[in-house]
Amino acid sequence: MHVLNLHGYRGWQHNFAYEALIANGCQVISPAIDYDSTSPETILDDLRRIARQEQFGLVVGTSLGGFFAAALSAELCIPVILVNPYLMPFLSDAEHAKAYTAIFGRLSMLDRDNVSCIAGEADAGDDSFALLRNLARNERFCIVQGGQHSGGTLPLKTYFGEMLGYYGFAEPNDCLHL
Repeated sequence: MHVLNLHGYRGWQHNFAYEALIANGCQVISPAIDYDSTSPETILDDLRRIARQEQFGLVVGTSLGGFFAAALSAELCIPVILVNPYLMPFLSDAEHAKAYTAIFGRLSMLDRDNVSCIAGEADAGDDSFALLRNLARNERFCIVQGGQHSGGTLPLKTYFGEMLGYYGFAEPNDCLHL
């Protein structure tokens, strides 16, 4: 089983989520995404292309990558783990607001049973946090006291291990280290 990992804005493809997934023995596909010079539509098209080429059973998205991970989850009906997701990028990117808004509309198709989320308490001031609570209204919504926006402040290895088990990917043959 492969996991698609999407880093955040100006993030790195081998981010804290990537490291935690590898530590849990997953095969991780983690593309580098240039959010500054690539349109939201092109990013989503590129991710769809990856989905056609690779068989992944889970998508993980951090910050802005969480926005695209949620959109992919809604379209492909696969489990998603959101890490401090930034779900309303149209509020801060006027140039691409129309494209982000169109993609945002797809989040209404998310299956709550497919959504898990871990967020730092200090990240709770974000406008999208109330939306996030509604999307991930289940026992897998975890707020980490003292957690910041950085995934390095969150217990990702432990949380991912629990979520991999929840989604049935915890068997040794399901997640193999590359």
